[in-house]
Amino acid sequence: MFKILQKTFSVGTATVDYPSIAPRLAEQFRGCPEFDFAAWSDARPAANACPTGAIAVCDRDGVRQVTVDYGRCIFCGECAEASLDGAVRMTQRFELAATDRRDLVLFAEYTLHPDGSHAELQSATSGPGAEIPGKRIAAAIHNLLGRSLSIRQVDAGSCNGCEQEIVALNNPVHDIERFGIHFVASPRHADMLLVTGPVTRNMELALRKTWAATPDPKVVVAVGACGISGGIFGTNYASLGGVDAAIPVDVYIPGCPPRPEALLHGILLALGQVRQRMSSHPRG
Repeated sequence: MFKILQKTFSVGTATVDYPSIAPRLAEQFRGCPEFDFAAWSDARPAANACPTGAIAVCDRDGVRQVTVDYGRCIFCGECAEASLDGAVRMTQRFELAATDRRDLVLFAEYTLHPDGSHAELQSATSGPGAEIPGKRIAAAIHNLLGRSLSIRQVDAGSCNGCEQEIVALNNPVHDIERFGIHFVASPRHADMLLVTGPVTRNMELALRKTWAATPDPKVVVAVGACGISGGIFGTNYASLGGVDAAIPVDVYIPGCPPRPEALLHGILLALGQVRQRMSSHPRG
């Protein structure tokens, strides 16, 4: 026992202070790509290199429409490698969670030169940017629910990459229980469903039953590119292509896989959805 206490005091506190302060990221950590639409001379090489179709180009009537979908993006960096003009660069940004799927999609329109290259940017939308809730998270959860926030995690056919990051939420470094958030074994005890995977056809019925068994007010969080859009697997004979193809989704967390802080960011964003549901579906 003495040796355990001695080790504890010598190591000190391992838990990070996120979201109170920004996390310390490794130099090699790769977040989402950032697009300078005004300087992007030609999006076609990036679109051809994208393995999930997150970048799409459509030419029509002298106008080029470029679509970037962070919900499909796996942060692989192929678009930055293919864009020789330097208009696409990889960042360390990971706080992309959104309550509306459309907020993850960027649009840009260009007039075209006769040779098919971009000429002038006509319009472009900015990327997602949800704010992190305040520091007094544990108190906010208790005031909202009168107890802890209970999460049931559902693997609907993932590669288990997201599961590894979800497990990390419970380790001493991230310690999600310090906020009064814990995972439960049954959807009947849950306030929130944290769903991963492209939803395989074999898991569709199980996911629907899990959602039906979760008491109101319930909130669903789709995790990772697969949970949002099917990711690298897409939509095919074996998968539905995203959680919202089977059940309603309230918050989307991009990434492949999203790091623990990104998961926590999305979960805290979902608290706002819980608050709205509580006002219309009070529990007895």
